[in-house]
Amino acid sequence: MANPLNVYRGPDSVRNYFHPESSPPLPLVEIPDCLNPYRRDGVHIYAKMMSMHPANNVKSMPALNLLENSVDKAKTRTVIEYSSGSTVISMSLIARVFHNLTDVRAYLSNKTSPAKLRLMQFFGLDITLFGGPSQPEPDDERGGIRAAERQAKEDDSKINPNQYHNDNNWKAHVRWTGPQILAQLPEINVLCAGMGTSGTMTGLGTYFKNTKPSVYRVGVCTAPGDRVPGPRSHALLAPVQFPWKSSVDHIEEVGSHDSFSLSLSLCREGLVCGPSSGFNLKGLYQFLAARKADGSLAQLAGEDGEIHCVFLCCDLPYQYINEYFDKLGPEYFPTIHNEHLTKVDLYRYDDRWEKEPAEALDLFFTQDDALASALVPITSKVKPQPQTSIIDLRQPLDFNDFHLPGSVNVPFVHEDTPSPFSEPDVLESLWKRLEETFKAPSAELLHLLQGRRVLLVCYDGDSARVATSVLRAEGHEADSLKGGFKALRKMREKSLSDGGFHVRNKADVESVAPQLGLNPVAV
Repeated sequence: MANPLNVYRGPDSVRNYFHPESSPPLPLVEIPDCLNPYRRDGVHIYAKMMSMHPANNVKSMPALNLLENSVDKAKTRTVIEYSSGSTVISMSLIARVFHNLTDVRAYLSNKTSPAKLRLMQFFGLDITLFGGPSQPEPDDERGGIRAAERQAKEDDSKINPNQYHNDNNWKAHVRWTGPQILAQLPEINVLCAGMGTSGTMTGLGTYFKNTKPSVYRVGVCTAPGDRVPGPRSHALLAPVQFPWKSSVDHIEEVGSHDSFSLSLSLCREGLVCGPSSGFNLKGLYQFLAARKADGSLAQLAGEDGEIHCVFLCCDLPYQYINEYFDKLGPEYFPTIHNEHLTKVDLYRYDDRWEKEPAEALDLFFTQDDALASALVPITSKVKPQPQTSIIDLRQPLDFNDFHLPGSVNVPFVHEDTPSPFSEPDVLESLWKRLEETFKAPSAELLHLLQGRRVLLVCYDGDSARVATSVLRAEGHEADSLKGGFKALRKMREKSLSDGGFHVRNKADVESVAPQLGLNPVAV
């Protein structure tokens, strides 16, 4: 095994990381028995994880081989390829890593999903869309495949590796993938792969025909009228010029629902792979079922009496996530609890916007030195700082009973209102009201917000925290009082105690409270 510790150093580190001859073979993993309905029949099924290549897809090997045999270092400046995603994404990475080429252009169907388009943009590809069939025939003059060819012919600085006509596509699997599989599993009896450009199946089928002809080769095509990302229907293989017919012993046809469903099952069992992987596994299942039904399954066994099957896992599922939900329906997925919260409370939170009571009072109020030394922060002599506003979200009765000096009452919550973070319905209702109020504030409210630093207070601090998020999203400098008036009450009690005021009864309250500028009833 090359580089058994899987470590890459020096100026060629990334190049060696990508090259199959300087890295360990991609994993070959036997699927768990819960996914193998033929285990009791002596069948072992292995997933060849082509998705574990650094480019995360089966097309990385052909892309490497195609560019190695197409790039002219003295002339080539641009690579153009018609591809639905995996091939040209692999080319963009390999062109940079091996050939220092950054201008890679993708020609593809206008029916490509937005997720795939963004993925290609993410990897720096220049994209040109074409109308017509999503899988055009290679020789159709109206399609993007021929357009890419013409571009390369008209300009020596541009190349079109052309995965549809170039034999270096399928020969990559003769060169690397086939030898890897045989070295990992010398007892292999059955190989199963999907057919799109047919390069993978052509290469693997050719390799095993020449090195271990006893291996039964199963190609998988899309069921007529259906679509799975990557593979083609049997009818669409007709114009493909690769020698795929001599590379397969049998063809199965598989639909999209089974492909996505089996891919989902593989992912949930730890073999993370895309829909074409489920497609390949379903094709293998169908083949094994037919052989079992006609009594010929045992004929596939090797010297050990067991049947060892390999199918290819071609890419990852993430770019197809929306299609999984569209194809399979909600019954395949767990419920999202409190899903209505996806439409509310949409703005950022920051712990720095929650101020402890002492910090808030220092930021928003000026205090008399004598009062400060007495450790009694909330008195009638405490004044708000200039260009600040204090918005009190409590009910008017509670506000009138006691409030911070200079604050304005904008009632939103009651004392018995649960925390919005413990009751989703409360959060939804509160956020919608806050959003409506502060998105188009009244003139009076706008005066409190514009050009001012705002402190929001409530009973327990949580509703004010939500309001702060809304105001910050609207561009206002807002903070909330952490713990709300409950925290202020605790602070006040501690201040009274530390300041030497020993309140024992109603008479003491009536005596002490006026000294502090407080309402005796509130105390």
